[in-house]
Amino acid sequence: QVQLVESGGGLVQTGGSLRLSCLASGRTFSSSTMAWFRQAPGKEREFVSYITWNFGHTKYADSVKGRFTISKDNAKNTVYLEMNYLKPEDTAVYYCASKYGMATMRTTDFDSWGQGTQVTVSS
Repeated sequence: QVQLVESGGGLVQTGGSLRLSCLASGRTFSSSTMAWFRQAPGKEREFVSYITWNFGHTKYADSVKGRFTISKDNAKNTVYLEMNYLKPEDTAVYYCASKYGMATMRTTDFDSWGQGTQVTVSS
């Protein structure tokens, strides 16, 4: 059973930075895709970024491209999301997710989720 534990959220001012971490356990993650999604109050959960475990291929939502960077540390089974130049519209609960196989951006394709970590950006 896959377990994903996020950390690193918090309150930050506009223009600030945060780094989220997702510690993964429970199985081998080779051939997996790891992703970050977010959900703001009253809105649907949306894709932020993914990274493929084997080759490190990445993809970003247009809204975060150039500001967020996803990375991984295979030895630590950890995925990171470095968030810079944060805006109030980045305020949301951020979720780590994983799936086996081909990378996608659809929430319904991911079968393992963390509990989420709150990111609040003040204006």
